[in-house]
Amino acid sequence: MPQDNTAQALESEELVPPAEPHAAHDGKKVETQADLSAEISAIGDRYAQALKNGKRPETMPRLDYAPYRSSILRHPTKSLHHADPETIELYSPAFGHQDVHALESDLTIQHNGEPQGERIIVAGRVLDGDGRPVAGQLVEIWQANASGRYVHKRDQHPAPLDPNFTGVGRCITGADGSYSFTTIKPGAYPWKNHLNAWRPAHIHFSMFGSEFTQRIVTQMYFPGDQLFPLDPIYQSIVDQDARDRLVAQYDHELTSPEWALGYKWDIILTGSKRTWTENEAYGDAGDEE
Repeated sequence: MPQDNTAQALESEELVPPAEPHAAHDGKKVETQADLSAEISAIGDRYAQALKNGKRPETMPRLDYAPYRSSILRHPTKSLHHADPETIELYSPAFGHQDVHALESDLTIQHNGEPQGERIIVAGRVLDGDGRPVAGQLVEIWQANASGRYVHKRDQHPAPLDPNFTGVGRCITGADGSYSFTTIKPGAYPWKNHLNAWRPAHIHFSMFGSEFTQRIVTQMYFPGDQLFPLDPIYQSIVDQDARDRLVAQYDHELTSPEWALGYKWDIILTGSKRTWTENEAYGDAGDEE
């Protein structure tokens, strides 16, 4: 698992006030959702034609995806320099001042009152490419609240903060690779990629192996979101099967009666069916359209 250096940059990039129709574009033509959707559609059509011509499916997002205007800023443009990490950086990848507590996986009980919004359970397994469980994995999540607002100084868009919801949690996978979080379904939120740009509801996932250098980061989405066709980040994965692996499935058996809806989402770390991650190396296919 390669080390992730993009999570904070991507998060900061999203956590900005909503775009102003004129001032935020430096006097240039205001780009609308229709403009971006036309670009997304054209890229999708070219990819579909390439598949018909025998091209192998792309399972990872493209490094430079034009509708995602700042995609050029979210990956290295020069060769990486290899360096041996300090010994202390290699072990014990657990943040905070104490060991991971079982209650940290419930984001609805971290404050004095009940958070606002739809309570949900998100659970699944962390697996390798052969379907074997990955036990002892540190899994961390962070997300917006039910109004689409992060507890972050960069997020200043006019949606209410919830004093009873911080939006962060963590757990350790069990012997069968299982994890489970109880949380609030996040809301969509605006970002400055173009005029009237909105991100689909999602939860950020971070996972460690046995070392700090093995961190990966990804995002989980919810089924049936109408913003999927409009979101350049989601659409930067041009293959539909690969995109679908980011979307959780409603699970009625996981749903807790009179308490919370359940969503199941397995995370596959390796192999052809692996889950998309924000720090994957894409190779030459990433530059093709």
